[in-house]
Amino acid sequence: MANDASTVFDLVILGGGSGGYAAALRGAQLGLEVALIEKDKLGGTCLHRGCIPTKALLHAGEIADQAREAEQFGVKASLEGIDIAGVHKYKDDVISGLYKGLQGLVASRKVTYITGEGRLSSPTSVDVDGQRINGRHVLLATGSTPKSLPGLAIDGDRVISSDHALVLDRVPKSAIVLGGGVIGVEFASAWKSFGAEVTIVEALPHLVPVEDENSSKLLERAFRKRGINFSLGSRFSGVEYTADGVKVSLENGKTFEAELLLVAVGRGPVSQGLGYEEAGVAMDRGYVLVDEYMQTNVPTISAVGDLVPTLQLAHVGFAEGILVAERLAGLKPVPVDYDGVPRVTYCHPEVASVGITEAKAKELYGADKVVTLKYNLAGNGKSKILKTAGEIKLVQVRDGAVVGVHMVGDRMGEQVGEAQLIYNWEALPAEVAQLIHAHPTQNEAMGEAHLALAGKPLHSHD
Repeated sequence: MANDASTVFDLVILGGGSGGYAAALRGAQLGLEVALIEKDKLGGTCLHRGCIPTKALLHAGEIADQAREAEQFGVKASLEGIDIAGVHKYKDDVISGLYKGLQGLVASRKVTYITGEGRLSSPTSVDVDGQRINGRHVLLATGSTPKSLPGLAIDGDRVISSDHALVLDRVPKSAIVLGGGVIGVEFASAWKSFGAEVTIVEALPHLVPVEDENSSKLLERAFRKRGINFSLGSRFSGVEYTADGVKVSLENGKTFEAELLLVAVGRGPVSQGLGYEEAGVAMDRGYVLVDEYMQTNVPTISAVGDLVPTLQLAHVGFAEGILVAERLAGLKPVPVDYDGVPRVTYCHPEVASVGITEAKAKELYGADKVVTLKYNLAGNGKSKILKTAGEIKLVQVRDGAVVGVHMVGDRMGEQVGEAQLIYNWEALPAEVAQLIHAHPTQNEAMGEAHLALAGKPLHSHD
């Protein structure tokens, strides 16, 4: 370690995931002396057990689906099966390349990287394996871990978490997915593509329940067409082992049997036993409480990422980490507008959104002040070529800006960048309508939707 007990860093970061390493890179770039402490691998959940590996599995599933469906494009192909070892090699090679690149980045910025399990020992220090690391400011970025429900034990065999699912040495013949949020529908989608029979159990009335209800309904329709089963609106009551799998019971009396149960009910903060309370940090249900500048009630301590009760997205962690580094370096960063953060669920079809839902807009502005428009991808040439179905839905304050963009369809995650600009720059439909979108692209659907909302539809019915 490149320091001794007398060294005082400008910033000591506990946790090397998305929020932590972003703060380290930006802080070092701004001239701060930074120490970054990580007990596992640099990159955290996103790189090793979250965003990257799940999207690799989903892409492998997409390739399998394309092989099955090749004939409808005039291509003769057949799917011999899924080589799960080969899938894992592909996934791990992607992770490995990004991991090496990130290690090189941290080294090039001259961040002092410390491997070990850290614990907050005071408002200005972290203890790591018996050594005290002192800093003028401490950033807590210890992330999250898969949650379960009371009384539901995850055994890593028949009852598994997303961590186990990412290294499963086989494609299950059948699976029950408990939770219809992002994690649940992504695994359900990938496993279905690999040939498994999948049933999703969600206690709320819709899949991806935080999305606009129209998006949820479109996804449910697409999943029905794909043969992905789901049970909505009833809570889990118990699980028991059977001769060759599990039997899941719901409070409404329904039961489902499968080879395994994936518990995908969300992620909880990693904060227990790390000295946060002892240092006087305000907490709520394990989350560290912060203000809009990510500062805790202790002036020398900030917190970011899944550890705080904001959106659990890697890019949110990046933004929060950068914000803290810039604030400490004396800049005047703008707080994160969480409504303005793009959100993508990478199942097939994809669900993407930015801004607020129709229901939220009506709550904020009044039902009579909210205008919506749906543009069906059936009118988009490139989507026809790809044989994808879905919609772009716009939510507008009457005579004002577009406050929500909600999309369902293959590759819609790639369209969310323009949607983010539209929301964050408070664009009027007429202003977007005058922009020229390339033809034929799926991006053109964004322009067509705004043309229609501006009252001059081209390839859509008014």
